Amino acid sequence: MDEFVPPDFDVPRRLETLEFVLEPLGPEHNDADYDAWSSSREHIHATPGWEDSKWPREMTPDENRADLQRHADDFRNRKGFTYTVLDPASRDVIGCVYIYPLRDSDEDARALSWVRASHAQLDTALWRAVSDWLASDWPFARVDYAPRA
Repeated sequence: MDEFVPPDFDVPRRLETLEFVLEPLGPEHNDADYDAWSSSREHIHATPGWEDSKWPREMTPDENRADLQRHADDFRNRKGFTYTVLDPASRDVIGCVYIYPLRDSDEDARALSWVRASHAQLDTALWRAVSDWLASDWPFARVDYAPRA
């Protein structure tokens, strides 16, 4: 697979609900992103799709900034799309959504998401909103996205 999305596909820059806003993740989110995931490591590992992941792991804020830059570069180069999940009122980072190719699979993409432990009640709502968004606004026929109960 040379291209993850078609060259003429206009990648969505935002998803907004009453409970959260998604916008492209970048190094400008470093402090809030680092606080969100580093305070919620156990919770993230218990989230569907993350149980066997090597991330989150110990990282310094500088390592995190480099990781956010990598995600921003992937977004710009259309190789993968990572969104920060923000509280609509406070603009605090409350989670993240990743949309990347799934190689050697029948699915066109894999989506993963997490919310910080303090916002655990939003996990299913985020999964539902992103699932609907992927079905309506993205060019994928099949997406691997771990279901919620």
